[in-house]
Amino acid sequence: MAQHGAERDLYRDTWVRYLGYANEVGESFRALVPKAVVWASYGVATAYVTADAADKGLKAAQVNADSPDRTADITVAVVDTFVWQALASVAIPGFTINRLCAASLYLMGRLTRWPLPVRKWATTAVGLSAIPVIITPIDRSVDYLLDSSLRKLYNVHKKPDEPRPV
Repeated sequence: MAQHGAERDLYRDTWVRYLGYANEVGESFRALVPKAVVWASYGVATAYVTADAADKGLKAAQVNADSPDRTADITVAVVDTFVWQALASVAIPGFTINRLCAASLYLMGRLTRWPLPVRKWATTAVGLSAIPVIITPIDRSVDYLLDSSLRKLYNVHKKPDEPRPV
């Protein structure tokens, strides 16, 4: 959430942030709903990621209006936000919940005598309950991954005392 006195970020500090988790909810319900619903949840999450990246690009454009590196700063803001959000909000958690739910449904089929509808609802409950548990470790891992790779590429031309444009 926003730091004390800092501007509130619509995409990170409000309920809008939860739209980035739509695909995890879709994956949790995969056993119960048509595939089109799951794909629609990915559409919602991708729209969120794209909107956040566009917002950060617009903010970078405002902050760097007179900078000779304006285009590069805007590009970095958009790319960094899009890649981070795509990994941390869509790809990694979506895959994680998908595999967790698939394993859960499989194991319940092998280890219990519960009827299929009960197993499907239990799988959905497992997926939904895992979402809050996986968010922070995935976010931190994606930060580490980007700090160790992509962010090194676009910080090459910045002086050590200059803040990142993102």
